[in-house]
Amino acid sequence: MHPSPVRIGLLVPENNTTMHLELPAWLPEGSTCQRTGISRSPGLLTLPDLDPYVDQAMHLAQAFRGEVDVTAYGCTAAGILAGPARDAAIGRRLTEVTAVPAVTTAGSMIAWLRAQGARRIALVTPYSDSVNADLTRFLGDASIDVHALSSFKAAGVAELGRITAAQVEARAVDLMQGQGDGCDALFIGCSQLPTQSILDSLRARFGCPVSSSIHATAWQIGQQLQVAADVVA
Repeated sequence: MHPSPVRIGLLVPENNTTMHLELPAWLPEGSTCQRTGISRSPGLLTLPDLDPYVDQAMHLAQAFRGEVDVTAYGCTAAGILAGPARDAAIGRRLTEVTAVPAVTTAGSMIAWLRAQGARRIALVTPYSDSVNADLTRFLGDASIDVHALSSFKAAGVAELGRITAAQVEARAVDLMQGQGDGCDALFIGCSQLPTQSILDSLRARFGCPVSSSIHATAWQIGQQLQVAADVVA
């Protein structure tokens, strides 16, 4: 069992204003998050952006060596675009660079859903149709079917950054009430979307497992470091 608190080294797109604030909330009291932003264009991430984006992340991660207990690669979209095998390879590279365990948000999403036994899910995202299609395939490769999907379809990072927790909750409720029959979990994708204040109420309302990119990353950190399960449930 890892002693608390946990020191997290977090790599996120430079526009992400949410994850470093919410991630420690699901981990032992006093946990800290050292955030490093990865430069990117104002538009949503595309496949041609991926190689320089990942290379930059690896360079930046060198500063975490000897300073943190775990590294988190907190870009859901980048992991989706990379695909499961390459996303896992990114995690392994981060472990080599930082000499501590590493988790990726995309991989954490799959790990959490599998731990719940989820096979048919409702999904809320902020993504474009093309990224949503990539995410659906990413989940499908893990035998997880996206039965219901609702997206904000944010046109860029500025619009994405204006989405509030209340808006996320309202969209999740509308999705579950309209198309949620038969879904065994609800997931909110994207590490920019704020969810720390709404997951408990969504779980109570719908009586099923509910997670988000940020929560699943915290959960996977807990798995890697053997943090008490009730902290990150």
